[in-house]
Amino acid sequence: MSIKARIAQLGLILPPPPAPGGNYVPWRIGGGLLFLSGVGPRYADGTSMTGKVGSVIDIETAYKGARQCGLNLIANMQAALGSLDRVDTILKVLGMVNAVPDFTKQPQVINGCTDLFVEVFGDNGRPARSAVGMGSLPGDISVEVEAIVLLKP
Repeated sequence: MSIKARIAQLGLILPPPPAPGGNYVPWRIGGGLLFLSGVGPRYADGTSMTGKVGSVIDIETAYKGARQCGLNLIANMQAALGSLDRVDTILKVLGMVNAVPDFTKQPQVINGCTDLFVEVFGDNGRPARSAVGMGSLPGDISVEVEAIVLLKP
């Protein structure tokens, strides 16, 4: 089954790729790898999930925000590659959570992104991963995720 068909089967709709918020590009391809810049939980209507996790945002809501980051990353993969069938493996994910200082459940939040990757890409969507807490993120977004993808030869 193609990845496009898998996305449809899951009832997912990819949002338009988010535009960069600064002097950078959303992706770079080199050495058989796709490097994806960090994206936040931006929705198709242009709004984003904002606020500190562990204060105004609970874990379940932040998980959904990380899932939206995953959808945004997949949209950027599609834009970069033309076809998601060119994706071999999601190699590495860095998930950053805008959290209060004593928040320790960053992995549960970032599962929102990596659970989505496994749903879409199967076991090849299960990356090596870091999930870290941050004192702040750009625009007060609650979550940001970046990824490195191995491309099919």
